[in-house]
Amino acid sequence: MVKTIVIASDHGGYNLKTICIKTLEEWGYEVQDEGPSSLDSCDYPLYAAKVTAEVKADDDKLGVLICGTGLGMSMTANRMGVRAALCSNEFHARMAREHNDARILCLGERVTGQGVALGILKLFLETEFGGGRHQRRVDLIDTVSN
Repeated sequence: MVKTIVIASDHGGYNLKTICIKTLEEWGYEVQDEGPSSLDSCDYPLYAAKVTAEVKADDDKLGVLICGTGLGMSMTANRMGVRAALCSNEFHARMAREHNDARILCLGERVTGQGVALGILKLFLETEFGGGRHQRRVDLIDTVSN
């Protein structure tokens, strides 16, 4: 079971990040907060890069990135070579992990309510990659994207 969650946001996701950190700690996870530390305007790609680098370097970590919509964070993480999934419901979260072995969950604070977001987070963290036929498809992602 993954015990360390690397998390970051921009100003648009800061409040939800704070709630997620508190909840993750209550659930027994070690949380590595990569920022920011305030609601001041900031650039999401810089924070996405920090989380992506940590997750890429350690298979025992998963990441969470939160911005206003989740779109910018997911685009940045995927561009950096880590499978990131923008999830707006629990089914997305389960499939992202079970079928696609996503390593980073992306959420949008302005489009996903707190209760829904925490349900998505819980399912994302508790779902294991299914392997099998899905591994072949995940391997193809790298093949066709190079």
